[in-house]
Parts: sequence; structure tokens; C-alpha cells
Amino acid sequence: MANIIEIKDFNTPELDIYARLSEAQLLHYYEPNGGLFIAESPKVIERALDAGYIPMSLLLEPKHITGEAAHIIARCGDIPVYTAELEVLTQLTGFQLTRGVLCVMHRKELASVESICRSARRIAILEDVMNPTNVGAIFRSAAALNMDAVLLTPACSNPLYRRASRVSMGTVFQIPWTYINAQTLPNDTTISNPNSPGKEISIWPQTGLEYLHKLGFKTAAMALSDDSVSIDDQRLHAEEKLAIILGTEGDGLATSTIADCDYTVKIPMSHNVDSLNVAAASAVAFWELGR
Repeated sequence: MANIIEIKDFNTPELDIYARLSEAQLLHYYEPNGGLFIAESPKVIERALDAGYIPMSLLLEPKHITGEAAHIIARCGDIPVYTAELEVLTQLTGFQLTRGVLCVMHRKELASVESICRSARRIAILEDVMNPTNVGAIFRSAAALNMDAVLLTPACSNPLYRRASRVSMGTVFQIPWTYINAQTLPNDTTISNPNSPGKEISIWPQTGLEYLHKLGFKTAAMALSDDSVSIDDQRLHAEEKLAIILGTEGDGLATSTIADCDYTVKIPMSHNVDSLNVAAASAVAFWELGR
């Protein structure tokens, strides 16, 4: 049975987790165990539940208790369901964008790179994509356009941040993903800094790319250079396993990443346009190379 709790004061402690904790604080809420995240809107929450994420509490307008959130409440058991009138909830930044329903959920332990790439044919890799809107849009395109998994370098914005999961329309819960770091790669792939024993240095791009090659993937860097091949090059389509690597907005991929990839790939442009936004470029690349 639903545990409905009415909130009348925006400053009540029950709203702290929704109103006064940053994304980073939620991420590290239960360290060293997994943290929390906030899912927005009935569709996003439902996809998270379908993927097995465990809800902690709900926050919604009273009209949604018997409205579009009724089936979500029924699925969540006896967790607290906080409800407040709109004039209280609109003090929450961005609440009006959520279609009136928020859900705090427990994060899962990150999967290993090997486990999500084991049976994959096409994967996307995001290098230092820090804008959560771009991350969410890329995930939506990856899910829709035949990518089997998404890998992220440590500097990327987290896919479960509110804006990223909202922009993705919940597809972050439908496509396998993980970070490329020491925890998700086998121990014997971690590089130690010889000048500082025991201190780990970056495993991307060198170690990460080497491991992908070990898993049988050819790597395609999306970048403009003198030796770039067109995205419709038949050699790309012929590759049994291909990792498509996209860089951050503005700077693009690191020179060392491009140098270590098997292909450098460009999208042909017209009207002297030199590049697309990374989210738009991802959609073109996934459509062409995921066929």
C-alpha cells in the first residue's frame, strides 16, 4: 500500500535529497557503496524500474497520485511517496520540466567493459563529453540506431545525472554502458606510474584502446584529418566489430586517441560547414555504421 506523505514546507528535511543535494553528492551518497540518482518523469522512471533499479522515494503533485503516476506508485511498494502542491514544488529547480514526478533511486555497481562488450558488434565510446544534454542525446541515438553498448571515459558527465537521463528519454536504462577505468577493466590492464609506485595514471586512451583491440574491436575515431576516410567507406561496414569514438564538443578527440585508432572517419559536409554538434554527429555515425 502506498505510503503517502504530504509536504507543506519546502525546507522540510524530507526534501533535502531532492532540493539541496548536488548530483555529485548523490553520486557519492553511500560511499564506498553505490550512490543515488534522481529520475524525472513517468516514462524515465518506468524505464529505470524495468531495468531493475531500486526506488528509494517518490516526489509528485497530488493530482498524479491517481493520475499518470498511479502505476509507478503501485510498482514501488511501500516506499515514501512525498506529495506537495505545485507552489511548493516549483521552488525545485527544473521541476516544471519533469511532468510532475521525481524518483530517487539506488545506483547499480558498474559493469565490466568485457561483460557489456562480450556479444556486442557495434559500440560507442564517448571521450570527455562533459555536457549532460549531449550525453543524453547520444544515448538516445545509440539505443535507436543499433549500438550495442556505450563506454565513457572518466571525465564524461554521468549518464544518470538528471538532465542526461531526461534528454535520453530513459534510454540510459535500456542500453548497456560503463566507464573505462581501473574498476571496469581487468587488474592486469591497469598501468602504474613508474615514478610514483602504486599511483595509477590514466588508462585512456592507450590501455583502453589496447583492451578493445584484445576484445576484437577495430576502432574508428570521428575526426577531421588529412587521412580521414568517409563514413560510408565499405571497409568500415565490413568490420565485424567496430568501436565508434566521439570527442567532446569544441576540442574533439585527443591527438593521441586519433593516432592509436585503426580508422579516422569524417562525415562529408556541404556549404563549408566543418563539423556537427557531437550529438548530431553521433546520430549520423550510428545510423550509417550500425546498419
